[in-house]
Amino acid sequence: MTLKLFRAVWFLSVLVVLANLLYVYASLPELVTIQENGPVSISREWLFYILMAAIILINVLVYFFKMIYPDAENLRSWFHGQVITINIFLVISMQALNVYNSTEIFSHNIVAYYITGSLGLIIVWAAFWPLYLIFQKFVFKEAV
Repeated sequence: MTLKLFRAVWFLSVLVVLANLLYVYASLPELVTIQENGPVSISREWLFYILMAAIILINVLVYFFKMIYPDAENLRSWFHGQVITINIFLVISMQALNVYNSTEIFSHNIVAYYITGSLGLIIVWAAFWPLYLIFQKFVFKEAV
């Protein structure tokens, strides 16, 4: 049951990340500034295709994971959650890039907190699986 819930949320996160990519692409200038120190810029078409390839590669891993571990439902649920957190990071990063390239005035500190928080979420979720295994090992010991 948990796997079905995570699959539904994962599918929703894929739709959100793709809709966000289209929204950000439409609002970016022709030349997107990635970094101002020693200016690094890329055309918005190249950025779109790079982000689309990254999104596809990351989310297709769910299907490869299903082929490798067809019976490990808990592990697959955790991996779906990990990909969901990566999708959240991608949405926040694309929005930060969008705001950075807009003419609006914004606080860099707030954007940095959002990006750092989403990276922290990825790390916390990644650490959850080993902790779950340790918990399972010590709490549900088999009687000999």
